[in-house]
Amino acid sequence: MPFVELDTSLPAERLPPGLAQSLCAAAADILGKPAERVNVTVRSGLPMVLSGSDEPCAQLVVSSIGVVGTAEQNQRHSARFFDVLTAKLGLGPERIVIRFYPLEPWQIGKNGTVMTFL
Repeated sequence: MPFVELDTSLPAERLPPGLAQSLCAAAADILGKPAERVNVTVRSGLPMVLSGSDEPCAQLVVSSIGVVGTAEQNQRHSARFFDVLTAKLGLGPERIVIRFYPLEPWQIGKNGTVMTFL
């Protein structure tokens, strides 16, 4: 059950229509998870500073069980997410940063329990 959160200083009107849905599909493909399990949040128009500059930028946080736990996995994921984000947002790769967080099944609640028991 991946969680993908995109924060950007770009105003909403500069984001492509359907960005959350296309990011969901891309994350499902990149992480090898069904789209029905991917959760996406997009927040735009945020006051942000990246590398000391307030030029337009974005930060992506990817959290998931089992697929973001190694440097090798995240190196592959990073390259593919950067391809998607630079194309969709029109930002250079130097204006985007990605953080990966591995999750354990007991850290995600769903249907009144945690994923461990589902």
